[in-house]
Amino acid sequence: MQSRGRALVLGAGGLVGTAWTAGVACGLLRGGVDLGAADLIVGTSAGAITAALLATGQDPARLATPVRPADSGSTPPRVDGRRLGEVFAVLGSAASDPAGARRRVGRIALAAETGPEQGHVARMRAMVGADGWPDRRLLIPVTDAGTGEREVFDRASGAPLASVVAASTAFPGIYPPIALNGRRYMDGSLRSATNAGLAAGARTLVVIDPQAHLFPDELQQQIAAAAADTVVTVEPDPASLRAFGPDLNDRTAWEPAYQAGLRQAAAAAEHLRVAWSTGTHTG
Repeated sequence: MQSRGRALVLGAGGLVGTAWTAGVACGLLRGGVDLGAADLIVGTSAGAITAALLATGQDPARLATPVRPADSGSTPPRVDGRRLGEVFAVLGSAASDPAGARRRVGRIALAAETGPEQGHVARMRAMVGADGWPDRRLLIPVTDAGTGEREVFDRASGAPLASVVAASTAFPGIYPPIALNGRRYMDGSLRSATNAGLAAGARTLVVIDPQAHLFPDELQQQIAAAAADTVVTVEPDPASLRAFGPDLNDRTAWEPAYQAGLRQAAAAAEHLRVAWSTGTHTG
């Protein structure tokens, strides 16, 4: 298997996970670990936002405070509470038929009243700060709302970067599915919160996962599928989890979560710097 050098994987986690991940990336950068220098970056759902920002060479500190709807030229998202409840009910009983559950969730997503697609694209464009794909290899998984299958978009996909990020973050019942190349797509985390297996062949793998505490078995399975020589995982510590609060989409928790990420990165920067530069196994 051909090595891709250093790979960075950023997982799902709602608004709060976005803020925490950006804080971790910013703190590591201050500590001498430039995650944007990875040879391959994989970003899923919330992780797609920071992944796109890093891959396009921007400072993650731009996400220290949340983007206001007025700044993006869009209205706030409109949550369809009834459809969102249906989504969680389907996902809660998905173990016996996960593919079928994703198809059912897709039908719910398409029926939900969550506002116009372009409003969500505009919000993501304001957060990412770019619409063109970088030269650096960036993979963003999404879920086909019709088939329930994963599709992975990259620079060759022909779709604007902000639209792909919008699709990967489009959790059913909260945001509308996004049209890309004639298909409608929804949140990329519906199959995997990290999709770390897409980094298979990397020599060194760094996984930053805001939901590692919720899906530890799934995370380990994805890491095993990547089969990297060096693996570094960063997940929220107890203080960060307290900063998150109970609702991962609580906008008022954004800044506390970002600061928690900064704090964790400061404590771990030296440890991670060694692994990033030498390939020493750690976790």
